[in-house]
Amino acid sequence: MKKLFYILTIIVVLGFIGVLGFTKSNMSLTYEIGDKVDSLNGVYVYYNGNVGNVEGRSLTEDGYNLGLKYQCVEFVKRYYFEALNHKMPDSYGHAKDFFNVQLEDGLLNEQRNLKQFTNPSLKKPAINDLVVYSGTLVNQYGHVAIISNVFEHEIEIIQQNPGTFGSSRKRIGLFYKDGKWKIDHSQIIGWLRK
Repeated sequence: MKKLFYILTIIVVLGFIGVLGFTKSNMSLTYEIGDKVDSLNGVYVYYNGNVGNVEGRSLTEDGYNLGLKYQCVEFVKRYYFEALNHKMPDSYGHAKDFFNVQLEDGLLNEQRNLKQFTNPSLKKPAINDLVVYSGTLVNQYGHVAIISNVFEHEIEIIQQNPGTFGSSRKRIGLFYKDGKWKIDHSQIIGWLRK
């Protein structure tokens, strides 16, 4: 019985080390962590390798917190700061925390100083809106991205830190039904707008 316990312990420890190594490693043959991979209105998206990788904190010259390099939050806050001249009153929090689930559709999210819309909403998503994803079992922190284009039946997002082999651009279905606009993704809880 003792031998079985030791074997199981070794398997668990090795599994943990393997998962930790995988989340911190860069498996890309194309990019190094910190390489520019895309841009929107002159604001760059940087490659981050695996989603758990962190390269320190990013601050503006005046000390405003943009977030952890090169996480999704850091890109959207940097984009809003550089392209839209917007600082969020609450400069901390995980991606999913950008959306206040207590607010009704169309009200001001005071922590972000942005108007907030639920998915679905009476208002159609627009270019430069910040899209918020809920957390999951695999990613408890959620995800945020920027709407880079709106088409008749789709939106296009631009994102940082989609994973080692993820793309910085992605299209997601959009439809209008019963007087409301819905982004066709079960994890998207809403969007915010300056």
